[in-house]
Amino acid sequence: MMRALGRILALATTLALTLAAPARAADTIRLAVQKTGTFSWELAAIRASGLDKEAGLSLEVTELASTEAGKIAMRAGSADIILSDWLWVSRERALGAKLTFYPYSSALGAVMVPASSPIKTLADLKGRKLAVAGGAIDKSWLLLQASMKQDGIDLKSEATIVYGAPPLIAAKALDGEMEASLNFWNFCAQLEAKGFRRLAGIEDILPKLGAKGAVSAVGYVFDESWAASHKDAVARFIAMTRKAKQLLITSDAAWDKIAPLTGTADAILLKTYRERYRAGIPRRSIDDEEKDARVLYRVLAEIGGRDLVGPATELDPGTFYHAVPGD
Repeated sequence: MMRALGRILALATTLALTLAAPARAADTIRLAVQKTGTFSWELAAIRASGLDKEAGLSLEVTELASTEAGKIAMRAGSADIILSDWLWVSRERALGAKLTFYPYSSALGAVMVPASSPIKTLADLKGRKLAVAGGAIDKSWLLLQASMKQDGIDLKSEATIVYGAPPLIAAKALDGEMEASLNFWNFCAQLEAKGFRRLAGIEDILPKLGAKGAVSAVGYVFDESWAASHKDAVARFIAMTRKAKQLLITSDAAWDKIAPLTGTADAILLKTYRERYRAGIPRRSIDDEEKDARVLYRVLAEIGGRDLVGPATELDPGTFYHAVPGD
């Protein structure tokens, strides 16, 4: 009897000490995020639903003005994770920086025309004035050129090309200064909500270039050595973002939390953002993503040259991160 009572008291004491002990501190991950980018939407959904606390993560977010600023933060070691593309990651690896990439979104840009435009096919862009966002070596622009060259059309020389920043290109399209425009997906959504027509999405031309499915052009980028020493935290981060994406797929109410970040109160535009964002959520294995990226990298290397890809003509083998369970 006394022995049993002693065991009960010992168990009670252990339980009391356990309950009194402080919880394990959350792992901190430093994120460099473009203030107006869609990553900020995802983070808002994560925080509103408590997914960061559920994952045992403390997210330190630095808001930046551009994606280039994020790359600078990564190079300087002041950010653990940024958003960028596998093309840049592979180039950086060829230059000695061992970064790695995990898919975030396959949402790509599109060629947009006014609803009443006589332009019905990509071939009709010959002789037209086409505005291109992102510059002469923008990936979407290079992929569009490569696709049209297969049809014997050198769009760069057979159309009048005007380059500019995405907001400027969208404004010129709305003002009627351009007959067609190639812009990033969120700016295309703005035009779509204003009645513009999608002549072709870049995702529509990828099979013609050898891709087997939707390719995630943008992903979470982090350093290999940091990932190796924070493997569990990286796995929890990725699981957390998957849950956030699933929430944004299934719940329109979840979008109410991020609507202020989109910069619009227009119901039609918000609906278009939702639809395009959801369509871009990755749904394929990492192996399949990497195979298609390797095919498209060769296309980009051929047309963009060293200015685009640096010294490597092939996607670096370590570009994609493969250490997440279930991938």
